[in-house]
Formats: sequence, structure tokens, C-alpha cells
Amino acid sequence: MAAASAATGFRTWLQSHRFGWLTPKRMRRMTIAAMCAAGLVSTVGVSGSGTAGASATSTPAHHSSAP
Repeated sequence: MAAASAATGFRTWLQSHRFGWLTPKRMRRMTIAAMCAAGLVSTVGVSGSGTAGASATSTPAHHSSAP
């Protein structure tokens, strides 16, 4: 959700500066590119809070069973 907000803020910043080269068609492309980049960064670029080796569902290395 924060990534989408950042992309929306970027779009608003572009729109408020009134760049001459920024036509409506280019603005649409920039919006799509910003949303795609935000989505990729939020899913690929941000990892979880734990380390790669630690997992809540990991099983112990040695499991003994009762006879």
C-alpha cells in the first residue's frame, strides 16, 4: 500500500511541475511505469523481518520418536 502511495505521489509531483514534454499519453505511461516499479520493489526488493535460515515452520534437525 505504501508503494502505491509513493507512485501516486510521484505522479502528482510530475503533474504539478507542468513539464512541457509531459503529454497526457506520456503521463499515462509514466503512471503505469511507476505503479509497476512500485509493485516490483514492494514484492521483490523488500524482504521479511526474519533471517533466511530461521522459519516458524521449520522442523528440528533430529526428531526422536517414542517406541
